[in-house]
Amino acid sequence: MSEDFDSKQYLEGVDKYWRAANYLSVGQLYLRNNPLLKRPLTAKDVKVKPIGHWGTIVSQNFIYAHLNRAIKKYNLNMFYIEGSGHGGQVMVSNSYLDGSYTEIYPNISQDEKGMAKLFKQFSFPGGVASHAAPETPGSIHEGGELGYSLSHGTGAILDNPDVIAAVEIGDGEAETGPLAASWFSDKFINPVTDGAVLPIINMNGFKISNPTILSRMSDEELTKYFEGMGWDPHFVEGDPEDHMALHEKMAKTMDTVIPEIKAIQKNARENETAEDAKEPIWPMIILRTPKGWTGPKKNLDGEPIENSFRAHQIPLPVSSKNMEHADLITNWLKSYKPEELFNSDGTVKKEIRDMAPKGDQRMAKNPITNGGIDPEPLKLPDYRDYAVDVKQHGSVVGQDMIIWSKWLGDVMKANPKNFRAFGPDESMSNRLYGVFDKTNRQWMERVHTPNDQYIGHEGRLIDSQLSEHQDEGWLEGYVLTGRHGFFATYEAFGRVVDSMLTQHFKWLRKAAEQSWRRKYPSLNFVDTSTSFQQDHNGYTHQDPGLLTHLAEKKPAFIREYLPADANTLLAVGDVAFRSYETINLLVTSKHPRPQWFSIDEASKLVKNGLGYVDWASTDQGAEPDVVIAAAGVEPTLESLASISLLHNAFPDMKIRFINVVDLLKLRSPKYDPRAISDKEFDSLFTTDKPVVFAFHGFEGLVKDLFFDRHNHNLHVHGYRENGDITTPFDMRVLNHLDRYHLAKEVVSDVPAYAQKGVSFISKMDDKVAKHNQYIRDHGTDMPEVVNWQWKPLK
Repeated sequence: MSEDFDSKQYLEGVDKYWRAANYLSVGQLYLRNNPLLKRPLTAKDVKVKPIGHWGTIVSQNFIYAHLNRAIKKYNLNMFYIEGSGHGGQVMVSNSYLDGSYTEIYPNISQDEKGMAKLFKQFSFPGGVASHAAPETPGSIHEGGELGYSLSHGTGAILDNPDVIAAVEIGDGEAETGPLAASWFSDKFINPVTDGAVLPIINMNGFKISNPTILSRMSDEELTKYFEGMGWDPHFVEGDPEDHMALHEKMAKTMDTVIPEIKAIQKNARENETAEDAKEPIWPMIILRTPKGWTGPKKNLDGEPIENSFRAHQIPLPVSSKNMEHADLITNWLKSYKPEELFNSDGTVKKEIRDMAPKGDQRMAKNPITNGGIDPEPLKLPDYRDYAVDVKQHGSVVGQDMIIWSKWLGDVMKANPKNFRAFGPDESMSNRLYGVFDKTNRQWMERVHTPNDQYIGHEGRLIDSQLSEHQDEGWLEGYVLTGRHGFFATYEAFGRVVDSMLTQHFKWLRKAAEQSWRRKYPSLNFVDTSTSFQQDHNGYTHQDPGLLTHLAEKKPAFIREYLPADANTLLAVGDVAFRSYETINLLVTSKHPRPQWFSIDEASKLVKNGLGYVDWASTDQGAEPDVVIAAAGVEPTLESLASISLLHNAFPDMKIRFINVVDLLKLRSPKYDPRAISDKEFDSLFTTDKPVVFAFHGFEGLVKDLFFDRHNHNLHVHGYRENGDITTPFDMRVLNHLDRYHLAKEVVSDVPAYAQKGVSFISKMDDKVAKHNQYIRDHGTDMPEVVNWQWKPLK
């Protein structure tokens, strides 16, 4: 017998389901036992310190209940993203009601005992978080930082044409820069090849202690704003005490917006190709309800709680140590009429369970929220086919990003539905030319030919919005739903989204602890236009600190690669794009550079993470006087130039050169099982000889990596927060990463050369002085620097 989803009886069932979710949500805030209130509450029933948030919960449960109805009525593939901060009860309560929570966590059983455990574990030591988190079924969205819900939802539905992401957006979250920028998402969703997002603004009026901006705007003002952004807003509002009237309005609104979405997609897919698809006007919903809806009306001082900021967190001061007003909690819970919702043994009544979809249509069990729908590994062309032919080290000049991009373009061609690139309008600047040989940028607004270049309605690259938050959010949503991709940006601007990478790391770490979670493709983050090659942007564009920021995270989830040339970058890309469950940071160059390693040498370096470079060393078979190590493009170039200077001046000096690609392999194996052993470390770096380390990032990171090793005779030359609008080589001089300062360091550190090297040090100082004057006279670097070439050591 088919269900009448439009009947009054059905909406009464939706109301009961909603009340059940509300009951469970309040119970999670306050209780640790006696979940059905079969006896008066005692101190042992109540948490010692209730922690959590109340303000957005009921309106979210209201949205969730109506999304369930829509899924069943329209047979939808839909999932839920919770944007409001710290509303963790919502997805837990609803997944418990539909049975999926117990399927995943059998100890949280569907009975009175299981309900007590459900209540106790919330925001409790050893329990679950107070926001949507990896432990929460149905979640792909880490709730620890606001602003990314719509970006994540959009990333999730790209190349998933049958999926709708229902994105709940708090009106406080809507004030953040990333969320404000994400309203442009509609300009990039292709109705032929992509799914749809349904933004639902949870307009409850208040933040932590202030009103929200959007809530004080009229419907007319909001309509103008969102229509101007390309959305079709639908309002749900009314008397908050007349619950059934609001249920009717919400149901009618869902019955408007879901057919709108379906009609847009049907028309596009029947009458248009992906390339000539028109930009649609997508619907959205604005739900106005009071903050803390259905909760306490006033506090003990007579001040309003509901519809005020006071509903934001714990609205009533009741705890096991303060039971004077425990009756207020009891009355609050009983207002939801639990006897109509749960059986005496604590099981959910059948008519309530039947309000939820079944199987994988339950939003908590939708496969897209757990590693994706039919995820596939990437098909990767053989990177060796794209290699630079390096017969003599340093004799060939190439641009690493241009060479790598040819491989990337073919990766896109081989994976037309599960690989994308994202970035903030820097792809051409970062020399991703080979990508544009195979694809356009995707966006849905008008294209003006010939003024616009490489822009179309279909493409595997999205970089047309100048917002790092939006682009990174799209990538996160894309990889968290089982697909693959990368984000490329100027190195300094990677810092704009480093907190997003922190949240993504936290997601990966906690998800890895859940046996039921599937693995996620790695997130690949490419930094180019680096600190040491800023031709005109100056000091503001110089910051390699993302290396340090990510290195502070758990080793299992972070990789940092500093390939010195194109062949090494090709080998790194193959490793990174095959990986899962990590954040891979690739720091590389887009400028013309000498190519140092053959493809076999590069592959070996990447496989081992670092290695001895025999052709740039003079210690073969002997103990070195000094070890010179380099990690990064410019550090490698300057190290090799310094070796050439030293060898010409001191042919008897025994120099060992080590090139480091996989930086974090230098960690102690006490902390990172991937790290090279102490024995291997000592064989490369010795236990006591001076190590002069030329490093792309802040020097403290390398010092930390050496701290637990045997050799502390370390001298790091890296980024020292010195910069200016200057020449590329001068950036290295300012930070003492240039060949002259490196060579001076070596001579000063090797005791046997301290005296006889005095004249050499003076010559190096003269070179630096000459450089300083030359760039001020000519505006460019000295020919002897620009035209320097490596010559084999004799």
